[in-house]
Order: sequence, then structure tokens, then C-alpha cells
Amino acid sequence: MLELSRRRFLAAVGAGTIASPFIRLRSASAAEFAYKYAGNVNAEHPLTRNIAIAADKIRERTAGRVDIQIFPNSQLGSEMDMLTQVRTGAIEFYTISGLVLASLVPIASINGIGFAFPDYPDVWRAMDGKLGAHVRAAIDKFSVVTFPRIWSGGYRQVTSSVRPVRTPADLQGFKIRVPVSPLWTSMFKAFGAAPVSINWGEVYSSLQTRVVDGQETPLVSIESAKLYEVQKYCSLTNHMWDGFWFLANRRALDRLPPDLRDIVVGTIDDQAIAQRAEVERLNKNLQQALTRLGLVFNATEPEPFQEALRKGGFYEDWKGRYGEAAWALLEESAGRKLS
Repeated sequence: MLELSRRRFLAAVGAGTIASPFIRLRSASAAEFAYKYAGNVNAEHPLTRNIAIAADKIRERTAGRVDIQIFPNSQLGSEMDMLTQVRTGAIEFYTISGLVLASLVPIASINGIGFAFPDYPDVWRAMDGKLGAHVRAAIDKFSVVTFPRIWSGGYRQVTSSVRPVRTPADLQGFKIRVPVSPLWTSMFKAFGAAPVSINWGEVYSSLQTRVVDGQETPLVSIESAKLYEVQKYCSLTNHMWDGFWFLANRRALDRLPPDLRDIVVGTIDDQAIAQRAEVERLNKNLQQALTRLGLVFNATEPEPFQEALRKGGFYEDWKGRYGEAAWALLEESAGRKLS
């Protein structure tokens, strides 16, 4: 069903049409509550697809009273532009990486600490538990409401146009695109790389023109953004897990009657759970497909990278920034000492 849906989407794009089984572009002016959702990933990404499914379910469950229009692929501005818009109410809903959100709410990046979570069950135990609640409480102080379930970005891998990355030594002097986030920059500097902060919408062109030699994202993003066209190597580092917090403008959410608000929050969170499973499934199955498309894969061992971060003072630095209480929640969730 997923592949069929994807083929139908690509066929519509190839034919020059704007219709899609997922993304509705018609006017929502007839709805009692006409809201906008904005995101930075494209229409094919599981995040956008599943939010569009949620929007359809919300429209059905509210008898058309709530209509959410979908604006993917940074159509409404850069990540920081859209963050400002959701805080002011220019848009009602927005998904953003916790590591990017950290420019406003520093604790939001804690899930991205390098090699903190060995596998997905560890992630969900942390982010659906006390650590996630701690982060949401901090975000909610900034004119937004953070929905309970974080959406999955997946474990991140390093791609390159110049050489495979097998050990930290291979990152020495390596020009790598990272999102606009202090944690990402800090981590790759600890490896001796030369990180460059670039918004997601400019990544493909930056790789194509060799502004940077590589980047790091989950396989599902590599595939959906067609980065295999401008990269040769993919190193399976699993160096961090990142996710997307679903934010709502507080005033917009408060305008909804309680019954409609419950439908919106419940439907969005249910679809977040479905999206998590889809991302995990896709990331497990995409290596073979991306190999056929020309990417050369190699595996890595985490221990040398973790040791490089320890020696570089990365863990101690971020423990100091987050504070003892938050770091204790992180280590409790991870089930081990990091620093």
C-alpha cells in the first residue's frame, strides 16, 4: 500500500498536476476552524504523509469543522521563520527538530546527544517518559503547546562525496552540513570535522555545488530528498536519534472547543505512533534500495566515536549546559552513564 501510494504521488508530480492522495491544496475557507500546518521536509517524507493522513481523519471526525492545510518542504519559510510564525499565530501547527528548536529552548536538543540511545525502544522510553515531559514543559513556556508524542526522524547516518567514514579520523577536516543547531556543530567539531549550518531546503544544492562534502540524516531523508544523486558513500554511524516535536500555537488551540481539541490532539498523537513504525520499517529496508541507486555503504563501530566525544569534552560540556537534573534523566532513560 505504501509503495502504491508513493507511485501515485510521483505519477501526479510527473504529469505536472498538483493533486495528491496526501497533500490537499484546496481552500479550507469553508471550515469553522481553518488552520495551517507547516514543515520543512518534502511531501514524500513519512512525516508529511502521516500528518496529511491525520488532517483527513480530523476533518472526518469533526464533520468538517476543523480543516488543516498542509505546507511541506519549507514553503512558508526557513525553520526559524516558521518557528516564529507558530509562536505569533501566523501558522497554527508546525513540526520542528528538537535540535533546531534548541536555539530557543536549549534543553530541546538533549535527545540528540551522540550515541545516547542504542535502539528505538530506548528512545521511546525516554521521550514518552520523564525526559520527554521535562523537555515539553520547557518548550511550552514559549507561546506554544507541545503535543505529547514526538514524531520520528530516525537514526542519522553520514554521507559523503569524497570518502567513506569508518573512524573518527575520517572526519578530520571534513566539510559536513549540519542543521542550524549548536549541538550538531559541537559534536562534529569534537570529531575534528568542519561543520557548516545549512537549512534543509538548501542541502541538495549545497552538496551538488560542493559547498560541503557531506551531510548526516536518516536513510528515509536521504531517499526522499534524492541525496544519492549527489553523494557516493553512506556510513552507518547511528550517531544520534532525532525527532520532530509537533507544536501548536497556544491561542489557536485554545479557540477549539474541548471536544474538537481532544480530537485534534488525539488524532495527531495516534498518527505519530504510526509514523514512528513507518520510519523504523523504512530505515531497515532502504539500504538495499539506495545501494541500487548507487550509494556505497559501510558499517561502523560506535565505541571509537564515543571515546572521541569523551576525550573532546563533548559529554561534560553538554552535561554542564543542560544541568545535573536533566542529565540524570537522560542517563536514567539511556540506562547507562555517558560522561
